[in-house]
Amino acid sequence: MFIRYQAGVPNHRAIFPAVVGLAGVLALEGKLSDAKWATWRSGNDWFNAAYPDPAASNPDVYNSQVNPSAATWFKDTATHLLERVEPHLKFLERHGLEVVRLASDDPGRIIYEDTGQIVVVPHEYIN
Repeated sequence: MFIRYQAGVPNHRAIFPAVVGLAGVLALEGKLSDAKWATWRSGNDWFNAAYPDPAASNPDVYNSQVNPSAATWFKDTATHLLERVEPHLKFLERHGLEVVRLASDDPGRIIYEDTGQIVVVPHEYIN
């Protein structure tokens, strides 16, 4: 089983950003107090250290021309990652951002995989 937390509504590019990306947008737009920014930065640093960046091994993994709408999903066995999502969810809720939880045994064609996550091209984008 795979789990994804994403925006409840698409962004200006018709993409449903993942929860970590949504929190990053708030930080980059300067919408956080210094204390909240430090909390976000600490959480983001933890995620960056806890699992590999798929683009480091495959630079085209998030290339929209090569892999349209590529999306990252947690493996349900990656409890150490999933446990850390809750603070991000609360953080986003306080800022009025809707987040939905998706679960699937088959979210799409897997284009990257490691011990804690997969990146897929959703079925509706596979030719």
